[in-house]
Amino acid sequence: MSVPAAFLGIIIIWSTTPLTIKWSGEGPGFLFGVTGRMALGAAVALLALMVLRVPLPLHGKAWRTYLAAGLGIYGAMISVYAGAQYVASGLVSVLYGTMPLITGIMASLWLQERTLTGPKIIGILLGMLGLWQIFGHGLQLGNTAWIGLAYVLLSVVLQSISAVWVKRVNPSMPGLTVTCGGLLLALPLYLLTWGMFGEGWPQAVPERALLSIVYLGVFGSAIGFALYYYVLSHMEASKVALAALITPVLALMLGHWLNNEAMDAQVWMGTAAILAGLAAHQWGDYLYRRVGRTGD
Repeated sequence: MSVPAAFLGIIIIWSTTPLTIKWSGEGPGFLFGVTGRMALGAAVALLALMVLRVPLPLHGKAWRTYLAAGLGIYGAMISVYAGAQYVASGLVSVLYGTMPLITGIMASLWLQERTLTGPKIIGILLGMLGLWQIFGHGLQLGNTAWIGLAYVLLSVVLQSISAVWVKRVNPSMPGLTVTCGGLLLALPLYLLTWGMFGEGWPQAVPERALLSIVYLGVFGSAIGFALYYYVLSHMEASKVALAALITPVLALMLGHWLNNEAMDAQVWMGTAAILAGLAAHQWGDYLYRRVGRTGD
């Protein structure tokens, strides 16, 4: 598969997952939704490995890779599911738009990627300004909105750590293998968490919630994670995270059109600041060099 095609697939999936995450928790609760998603995703990924006759290595480097991937699959995903109970789905994607900024900082520290130039620092500051704008809005919404914002931001940090960790291990394994290993490692943690804190097996699951769980299990987990780790193996970690440059606007629109989510001017201003920061982070160095050559 070409890297651009896989990258486009990530953008499409990431744009739709915030809304389906919110829908999947309707009725049975978010712990049932995320556990069902990961169980289905693990089954699909394992079946794909068997059909394609792709091995699942169990050497030391492979286990370190699965552990790094599992941090994102369990820690980041359960955090974003918890946060989605308090804030609109579009806002979840906006906060995930800060992932390139956070990943860039971590990549510069752990992978020696050149991500802390002047324009990139400006981009980080703009992103922080956008976060401040949105968090201020969340505090005005009520006493619980900040809980959702904090959970989602924690999810972004854990996902960034996971991406940089996988890149640092440099496993040289197919994305589907990394996905399957990470899902199989994370699934027992999900089952344990659901057993301890969940609401038990539901008597009935609303149709929209069930379809969302199936979509997230097949596309959001098995296919989405496989594409993500495939692209991560071919691109810098900070550049892979730039899929979040496009997804916030698409997710905001989907949340507004399909879930009647209201977004006021303050949220759009925060979104604009984050997107401007991402643009500066990605293209600031190039524009700076172009202006410098023009001046000469």
